[in-house]
Amino acid sequence: MTDKQVQYYVMCVSAFSNKKGLNQRDTFNYLYDHKGIDFLIECYEAEHTLSLDDAVEDLTKVCKNHGGNIE
Repeated sequence: MTDKQVQYYVMCVSAFSNKKGLNQRDTFNYLYDHKGIDFLIECYEAEHTLSLDDAVEDLTKVCKNHGGNIE
């Protein structure tokens, strides 16, 4: 994992946190528990070419598909 990837993951967690009105710790735990972090790692090559809004939308869908309830 490169520094660039880690920075991207942090930016995505922060964007999700801001968009959904959660603190960053709760956001990370939610994304981790509902496979959002796994998704970011596995799909980095494609996801980092999209906007952060697109990433938040994708994370919302992935988490929902894995039992998450945040819209």
